[in-house]
Amino acid sequence: MSVATRLGGFRDRVGQLLKDPDELDLTSGGIGWPLFYLSLPIVVTNLLQTAYNLADTFWVGRFSTTALTAITFSFPLVFLMFAMAMGLAIAGSVLVAQNIGADDESQAQFAASQTVVFSLTVSLGLGLAGYAVVEPVLGLLGADAAVQVLAADYMRVIALGMPFMFGFAVFISLMRGYGDTVTPMLVMLGSVVLNIAIDPFLIFGWGPFPQLGITGAAIATVFSRALAMVVGLAIMFRGSYGVEIHLSQMRPDFAYWGKLLRIGVPGSVEVTGRALSVTVMLFIVGQFANEVVAGFGVVARVNSIVFLPAIAVSQGVETMTGQNVGADRLDRAERTNNFAAKILFAVLAAMGVFAFLFAESIIGVFTSDPKVIKPGATFLRYAAPSFGFIGIMRAYIGGFRGTGGTLTAAAITVVMLWVVRLPIAWFGAGSIGQEGVWAAFAVSNVVGAGLAWAWFRRGGWKRGDATDDFFGVDVGPDPEPTDD
Repeated sequence: MSVATRLGGFRDRVGQLLKDPDELDLTSGGIGWPLFYLSLPIVVTNLLQTAYNLADTFWVGRFSTTALTAITFSFPLVFLMFAMAMGLAIAGSVLVAQNIGADDESQAQFAASQTVVFSLTVSLGLGLAGYAVVEPVLGLLGADAAVQVLAADYMRVIALGMPFMFGFAVFISLMRGYGDTVTPMLVMLGSVVLNIAIDPFLIFGWGPFPQLGITGAAIATVFSRALAMVVGLAIMFRGSYGVEIHLSQMRPDFAYWGKLLRIGVPGSVEVTGRALSVTVMLFIVGQFANEVVAGFGVVARVNSIVFLPAIAVSQGVETMTGQNVGADRLDRAERTNNFAAKILFAVLAAMGVFAFLFAESIIGVFTSDPKVIKPGATFLRYAAPSFGFIGIMRAYIGGFRGTGGTLTAAAITVVMLWVVRLPIAWFGAGSIGQEGVWAAFAVSNVVGAGLAWAWFRRGGWKRGDATDDFFGVDVGPDPEPTDD
């Protein structure tokens, strides 16, 4: 019995607890429960992704501190390569969702097939380019000689395995566009378990395996992702669950690739902009004592957990919006966005109240040093009242993506981070101190929510074809090029 068949049986049992895509009517009926059933597996998938990263950190940290430092230096380059290609996964998800909403299965299959072949082509090119520039980039990051050697070994394996790693991410996005978030969650679970299991064998040389150290961690990551990609492709080729793909539709259609780029490039800019802003913010915070930097790091980890529901619901809104735009149900797409914004505001605002009241206790979970707890708690109390506004922004950004408005989503993100947050933090650090940096987070969160809400209220939903009139990008089912 094949892996895909075994997964199918297990998936059916899990589907009885959740909801299968065929049971989720995203274009009619209520909004709350379909969005919940769509988003819940995404939360679990994102948690599993976190477990993936923690597993590598756990085992490599026990191998040597130098190896752990090497992984830390490798992360920016890995993320940059991944972010540059991630927009294509977003584009594929949007096009699949819109065609499913339009009840055009054949065009959804064509969109998915073209996304797979194009994304694998791009990721192969990025991987080869990354392989070529590993050592110069690591030198620019300031790694010492010993760390640079290990980091280069790690990065070369990751770079060559980029098509496998990104292929799995594309599988997740395409299935989400169809409305199936359960199957990707289960494939991710299997991949994480496999990675955790083989990591120590390859890193430490257990049993018949040689001791490969940090290179072993990279091989384990690429191997587990490659197997997950193979399973994902098998599922899509069979068409038993989610979207179906066909070899006959994988002949490169360069006009359609242009459409993928028009939607995908702004998505990559958004993801990359978020990552780079964290690096710049760390540089600003680095002006203060180590205890302040440590407090900042703790709150950053707390925020990453708090915002998991917002990220999941945003991706759920993306799918529901895309399908409703495809079905010409702009009224329902609008209600979905507004509903998600209200729910996320309420949930994250409640989390903010809890974080404000128990800031010291929350920071104390991660450190017992009072010199770290004090600035960390102060930062958390500045940021917590604005948590709800992050929910509003994330909800509407999911809606913009769902219509193909990735440029709008990117513009709002860039303004919030690079025009508002970072300048305020920079000048605040010099004129007020660390409180000026913390205030920048609260102000930018409110501004980002206001921009997203105001742009959404601009009226594009009510003026015919929202994707043409409002966002300037045609993401309809026609694979022919458009005059944008």
